[in-house]
Amino acid sequence: MNGSARYTKPLLAVTLALVTAGCGAADRLSQVGKAPALSAIQDPTTTPGYRPVQMPMPTPQSVHYNSNSLWRSGARAFFKDQRAARVGDILTVLVTISDKAEFDNETERNRVGSDSSGTGGAVGAAINTLFLPAGTASENLVTSSGTSTFKGKGKVDREEKLQTKVAAVVTQTLPNGNLVIEGRQEIRVNFEVRELIVAGVVRPEDISANNTIESAKIAEARIGYGGRGQITDVQQPRYGSQVLDIVLPF
Repeated sequence: MNGSARYTKPLLAVTLALVTAGCGAADRLSQVGKAPALSAIQDPTTTPGYRPVQMPMPTPQSVHYNSNSLWRSGARAFFKDQRAARVGDILTVLVTISDKAEFDNETERNRVGSDSSGTGGAVGAAINTLFLPAGTASENLVTSSGTSTFKGKGKVDREEKLQTKVAAVVTQTLPNGNLVIEGRQEIRVNFEVRELIVAGVVRPEDISANNTIESAKIAEARIGYGGRGQITDVQQPRYGSQVLDIVLPF
């Protein structure tokens, strides 16, 4: 491989990163003095990367009515209520996250090794006379020693709390009756946009009478809380620093 080919891929990667950064910078320059724009309301199933949920399902049961009875087999309630049950229905998710974790680990390892090899007897005397310089002996031809010491200490002390509400839309009904929901909320305060995303699978039985559900009862829950704008931009490293953190091996 010649010298020019050796640097082609790294140079291409750096060039692509600079072009991407330039496009982002141009877009940001066009928004100078303006508040961040809110995203348009759209169908979540049409967004890039959307994939319908597929999970193991029980065997479907056929619906039938008993004679002289108003009860339908497979029904969850006798009277119809206004809780979310079909695609397009809306329910409120009560997001409550209170997480605290504390870990303290310490590891220490020491190892000392020593090896010695030589030759004695008549063979050793011959080696001493014919091959070795004066003052040395074949009894200690090879001597090696090694010492290894490792000590590590780590501590994690984390506490997270989040309590809010967000409306979600039913995007899919699974064969067993469970609902796939997704909700997105954007709030703009001055020049900062706060985003809250909630998605997952819920059971209709867990939806309360007032059409709300707790976040702890959402299976495969995906909850994201973040922001974008001037404050978030200042808290992020510059593009050059991010590229160097990826490229540099040390």
